[in-house]
Amino acid sequence: MSRCFTALLALLAFAGCSGRNDPPSPPPPLPVEVVTIAPQAVPNVIELPGRVEPVRMAEVRARVTGIVQRRLYVEGTDVQAGQPLFLIDPRELRATFAQTRASLERAKATAANARAVVERYKPLVAENAISSQEYDAALAAAREAEANVAQTRAQLEAASLQLNYTTVRAPIAGRAGRAEVTEGALVSQTEGTLLTRIEQSRPVYVNFAQAATEVLALRRAVSSGRLALDENGRVEVRLSFADGSEYPISGYINFLALSVDEETGTVDLRAEFPNPTGVLLPGEFVRAKLFIGQLKEGITIPQRAVVLSERGGSVFVVDRTGAVANRPIRLGALIGGRWIVEDGLKPGDKVVVSNIQKLRPGVAVKPINAAPSNVPRVVPAKER
Repeated sequence: MSRCFTALLALLAFAGCSGRNDPPSPPPPLPVEVVTIAPQAVPNVIELPGRVEPVRMAEVRARVTGIVQRRLYVEGTDVQAGQPLFLIDPRELRATFAQTRASLERAKATAANARAVVERYKPLVAENAISSQEYDAALAAAREAEANVAQTRAQLEAASLQLNYTTVRAPIAGRAGRAEVTEGALVSQTEGTLLTRIEQSRPVYVNFAQAATEVLALRRAVSSGRLALDENGRVEVRLSFADGSEYPISGYINFLALSVDEETGTVDLRAEFPNPTGVLLPGEFVRAKLFIGQLKEGITIPQRAVVLSERGGSVFVVDRTGAVANRPIRLGALIGGRWIVEDGLKPGDKVVVSNIQKLRPGVAVKPINAAPSNVPRVVPAKER
């Protein structure tokens, strides 16, 4: 009996020792799809904030002093060049015009009489019937009368202009804003009282500011051959609104300042955009993507490979041991479902593009080459 009990104890002891010595088997590597980084030609895209401005903007101001009688346009509507906008009381200027016109008629009569005297004196001075001094005096009086006519005629033209200015007309075609004065308001020619504003917003301008250091880096990239500019020399620009939606029509850079702003250290740029439906509103802030040629050795990765956080973007990279490591990267623009990577990756890196939510640094994986995807390209506006 004791012999059996001893054997049973030995068997249990052997089983306990065996359980403590065998380590648990590791989990199998997690299968993941990876892409191998290889340099290739990619669009060189720069993102900048911009502000929409009208192509032309005119401030309509009073050119005569008087009382506003009527507003002749509907606020916020399109007006044509020369269209009446306001009527200023013309009665005082009308009286001034009539008075000046009467003065002109009187000056003409005086000049005609002076010319007649000269004509009468001309044969008399030849016969020595009058002295040369009298003739010269008559001739001077005629010339003075003619000068008085010219002066009064100029005054009449000025009075006519002032009278015409009582009807305030649109200097340009465009969208007229709200009226800055109401009926009964006194407006001043001296102060140039603002009446309203007119903006032309079809097309529109979008203004940007690029850091001078980035402009210098672009020039160096072009000089070194790393950046190839478009053959036509144009720089395409695409806009997106605050809600993330994109404006469907591309624009092009039409102005680049040749100096750096001393206060901000930036260079001003401007793009022109068609605005047939008036969607782009003057004063609106937008995000712009500037397509400045192509980088000959750029790096792109699929959008699904990037983990975004407050600190920026990161990816999981497979190391030589088959484990993954988290790698922070600096992202450029998102084009065609792929991120342009400006820094953080190098050729030959294997970036994970699947099962990312299951990964942690140090987890063993089984890399599987992902299906190739197209490199983003700049689609000309006429193809979109």
